[in-house]
Amino acid sequence: MARPVVAIVGRPNVGKSTIFNRLIGERVAIVEDKPGITRDRIYGITDWNGKSFSVIDTGGIEIDGDDTILKSIRAQAELAIEEADVIVFMCDAKSGLTNSDEEVAQLLFRSGKPIVLAINKVDNMKRTDEIYEFYSLGFGDPIGVSGSHGTGLGDLLDAVTERLPELTEDEYDEDVIRVALIGRPNVGKSSLVNAILGEDRVIVSEVAGTTRDAIDTPFEKDGQRYVLIDTAGMRKRGKVYESVEKYSVMRAMRAIERADVVLVVINGEEGIIDQDKHIAGYSHEAGKAAIFVVNKWDVIEKDDKTMQNFEKNIRDHFLFMSYAPVVFLSALTKQRLQKLLPVVQHVAQQHSLRITTHLVNDVVSDAVAINPPPTDKGRRLRINYVTQVAVKPPTIVVFVNDPSLMHFSYERYLENKIRAAFNFEGTPIRIFTRRKSDES
Repeated sequence: MARPVVAIVGRPNVGKSTIFNRLIGERVAIVEDKPGITRDRIYGITDWNGKSFSVIDTGGIEIDGDDTILKSIRAQAELAIEEADVIVFMCDAKSGLTNSDEEVAQLLFRSGKPIVLAINKVDNMKRTDEIYEFYSLGFGDPIGVSGSHGTGLGDLLDAVTERLPELTEDEYDEDVIRVALIGRPNVGKSSLVNAILGEDRVIVSEVAGTTRDAIDTPFEKDGQRYVLIDTAGMRKRGKVYESVEKYSVMRAMRAIERADVVLVVINGEEGIIDQDKHIAGYSHEAGKAAIFVVNKWDVIEKDDKTMQNFEKNIRDHFLFMSYAPVVFLSALTKQRLQKLLPVVQHVAQQHSLRITTHLVNDVVSDAVAINPPPTDKGRRLRINYVTQVAVKPPTIVVFVNDPSLMHFSYERYLENKIRAAFNFEGTPIRIFTRRKSDES
């Protein structure tokens, strides 16, 4: 199921990132507050009035090179138009309406996308009068907000959710495994799709970013049905787009959300870079089953320790995804390719595995007996009851006397014991701690 996407667009210094952090900050803290995860905060998920949607901060998109500011703003606006279902066009009450605002407005107006006009820095009643000049942009009632004080955000979110499209269900049966391929440009995603399918179904080029659109390709192998979701590169060509490296992250997000299993494709020849960590981190945060696929393994000079050393390197860089298996292969020569789909099938099963309540309670009881929770100011965590409440990913609720006594390290200890007992290879596990009275 793909969430709708909302993009925040506007010239520099109008407070896009502050509003973005207000909208998703709390959610980001809830999703994953653990060491080792890299997050560039260009993209987040939030909920309002029962509707869940993704938010893109175009202020977080870096335009490389010596482009003028206006060119950069235009490029970011065009990316948002391309990607978003609803656009929040942000201006600044403090500096008033500018030529740059009008430039962006023209671009957005032509897009035909739903636009919500938000005027930031309306920090006091006096400023409220300053939003009226923005009516001339032609987007209806401007909504006054304050990123620093948090006022007006409810009205902004109401306006956004009114314009969101309905969530659409994918038209695939429950037994179909949906596999997304993600990775930075030129790691060989399209070549890998072609190798898996055994035919040239996707355009492949040596130029990074030539996949033109997200492509769903259903196929069947050994009685199991799959859908490959190949993350798109850039729909439009041009120097500006090729310089926006993080654009590939935005496009990858939709594929991740629709997938059961995510293949994090790494270029074995180039090794691991920070962008690989950003992209893999989004898969982890989305709670998807994951496999590291090291491509171009045919061109690596190898000895008896090469694979072991590369895997250790992956483990060191991706501490937060120690559960994800690693497959080494070559899409070009099809070397070791036959190992991939059995692993995909295995992690998909682990991702949807459900453990009976009495079994998971037995494991946790044994874990507590071996290593009781430490005391905190003379008080000790007491675990009353444990149950699995969801799959994809496996989600476990631990009912305790006081959730504030559950230390991160003890939660990790319980997760490790649960993994040791039930495997859960390839899938994150979500553990939530609730006060015992919350059970009702």
